[in-house]
Amino acid sequence: MIWRQLSIRTISGYCAILCAGLFAASCASGPAINTASHLEPTSTGDVERTYRLGIGDKLKITVFGEENLSGQFEVNALGQVALPLIGEIPAANRPISSFRDAVTRKLADGYLQNPRVTIDVLNYRPIYVHGEVKSGGEFPFKSGLRLRDAIALAGGYTYRANQSYVVVYREGAGEMNAQTTSPFTILPGDNIKVPERFF
Repeated sequence: MIWRQLSIRTISGYCAILCAGLFAASCASGPAINTASHLEPTSTGDVERTYRLGIGDKLKITVFGEENLSGQFEVNALGQVALPLIGEIPAANRPISSFRDAVTRKLADGYLQNPRVTIDVLNYRPIYVHGEVKSGGEFPFKSGLRLRDAIALAGGYTYRANQSYVVVYREGAGEMNAQTTSPFTILPGDNIKVPERFF
């Protein structure tokens, strides 16, 4: 009988310790992380394919053999690019390839025969890093930028930071959580918040 009572007490003690450990782990890690794997480009080429143009982007548009139609242009406040001969073409929230195709079709519609168009982004929108970082703010975008790079630009973590994940707000995609060790690549205009950890 005494042995049985001791066994029950021992098992109860282990259960209490286990429950306490699980509770502490959940508090330390914060909310569940839903990584947006479908939004994780891993190379510069992927960034260019995934990126959607936005107001303020500066573009170099080249129409081969047509110097007067080529040059540097900016996505205006209406989300359009005003081009010689063909006028304003909607650009905001469009992939670069989609915008290029729209320009090509417009030029081919009674203006040029078999036009060839290339588009390069000269100046991307900045990124924003805030929350539990030492020097949050606006930072210039660079191709291949990762979460750890962005946090380093903002001076690194504060002692209150949850270093396991960040919250990223992306125009057109909304809010998502991303693990800091994942291959998540930042896009221009991303708003990155480092959350506070639960002590």
